[in-house]
Amino acid sequence: MSIYRDAGGATRPVPNVLVCSGLDPSGGAGFIADTRVVEQLGGRPIGVVTALTVQDTRGMRGCHEVDSDVFGAQLSTLLTDIEVQAVKLGILGSQSVISELAEHLDLTRAPVVWDPVMAPTQGDVQFGPELFARALEELGRHLTLITPNSEELGRLTGTRITDLAHAVTQAKALSAVGKVAVLVKGGHLPGDESVDVLCQGVETEYLKGRRVATEDVHGTGCALSTAIAVHLAHGLPLAGACREAKRFVAERIAHAVRPGRGAPAVV
Repeated sequence: MSIYRDAGGATRPVPNVLVCSGLDPSGGAGFIADTRVVEQLGGRPIGVVTALTVQDTRGMRGCHEVDSDVFGAQLSTLLTDIEVQAVKLGILGSQSVISELAEHLDLTRAPVVWDPVMAPTQGDVQFGPELFARALEELGRHLTLITPNSEELGRLTGTRITDLAHAVTQAKALSAVGKVAVLVKGGHLPGDESVDVLCQGVETEYLKGRRVATEDVHGTGCALSTAIAVHLAHGLPLAGACREAKRFVAERIAHAVRPGRGAPAVV
């Protein structure tokens, strides 16, 4: 773990956070946004790109595989040198990338947070449920938390999520099958509040927040999952990490940036 010396001379640990996500050239989501969030929350990012995307602030146009052998070599080299305190996974890109992750994550016992991006808010590119079923099977032993939105949860469980109660039922089912905690992001569900639901086995916790009246902001899911990973790296328990991350993202939505001609971005 890195050590940071502040202006007063005091030292504090800076946890290393491994980011494995797709490259969004606009910087509004994916790898670039993830590394920004890690640094903003007091971590040190290291990482490997899982997929190359063609996108701008108007949306994703395409997604292209990376060389899985190179990806695996990068991951192995990092994890045999640097001790990480948390891992964030985003778009996985291909079955071969999933297999490399499954093998090389054996080199760390750090908590792993996976944001299962199946359909970006902006654009028309989607990723099939078969890839995610395989990812759950291969990566399950490594995963601490999955953070789907309601649409992604529906695709993962083969049903259409219509309200909060239905989301809770399906999240519990996914948690039981995958033996992993599930945080359902409630931003797309109806209601006056934005309610995320954390399911850990038989335990359910509701994380409520004020719904920010704004247009869709790019990268909120990436920022949330990355923020959770950073807070876990700092030693917070899972529920506490989720609460702090939700507050962080709400603040960023309220102060979103507009780098291009399309949607605003969370960072």
